[in-house]
Amino acid sequence: MSITKLEQLLEVVKANPKKRLVAAFANDEHTIVAVYNAIEAGIVEATLVGDEKTIKEVCKQHGFDSSKFTIVQESDEQKAGNLAVSLINSGKGDVLMKGLLSTDKYMRAILNKETGLMPSPKAILTHVTVLEVPNYHKLLVCGDVAIIPAPDLNQKIAIANFLIQTAKTLQIEKPKVAAIAATEQMLAGMPACVDAAIISKMADRGQIKGACIDGPISLDTALDKESADIKKLTSPVAGDADCLLFPNIESGNVFYKSTTKLSNAELGAMVMGAKVPCILTSRGDSSKSKMYSIALAALAAK
Repeated sequence: MSITKLEQLLEVVKANPKKRLVAAFANDEHTIVAVYNAIEAGIVEATLVGDEKTIKEVCKQHGFDSSKFTIVQESDEQKAGNLAVSLINSGKGDVLMKGLLSTDKYMRAILNKETGLMPSPKAILTHVTVLEVPNYHKLLVCGDVAIIPAPDLNQKIAIANFLIQTAKTLQIEKPKVAAIAATEQMLAGMPACVDAAIISKMADRGQIKGACIDGPISLDTALDKESADIKKLTSPVAGDADCLLFPNIESGNVFYKSTTKLSNAELGAMVMGAKVPCILTSRGDSSKSKMYSIALAALAAK
């Protein structure tokens, strides 16, 4: 039975062996609260790399027992990111998490050719978001909303595979993937339509496995069966999509922010394609969102 609520992630993860989380430059309240709650929930063991004095002060303010964490002292932002990555590479962690350091420094540590977390020079990193939108009947797995600005066809294929992989982590046996464009019509002059059609046909031919993919398909027909019926679109994906493959970062990011800010959607998010899942939430995301992201990454970790 598939996971349909983010809260269910916590129960599923608890049934598995604990994963080891390493948080990079974990000096901020949201990260510390989320990681502490994850420890208390029995989901992870955790190492916080950052300024020990600051971390302990935040713990004191919240009444947390700082001994629940392993704290590794490093007050420099970039060095903390590099040190956190080195702990993963040395086998001391299964999941990496971004703390207060900026996204560019976090990604720099991951992408470093000599000391980073890339499994090969040609590996593709992508950001996968799982959204719980109040007026949709199940979880939505979306990408890419944060890393790849204008993915080419090969990158879109990689994103599609990561979306499918994440959906299967959520126990969805055969995910329904919508390759989003501005229209469900096949318009040769619109690159998003052409790429979506190719990806859809690749799934039909077994070149992309484990999912039902349809595209090009507009957002309304992907999420609303009535819209699909009015437009006379017959598709197993229409109105029932599990995954949304966006044509570019603008469309994905606007969707992600619209659902969270206007529809009160909750989320869990991670970067895939590195040696381990890497949690990358916004510095403005809530502790709850970060908690769900920890659970999602722990479930995805090997």
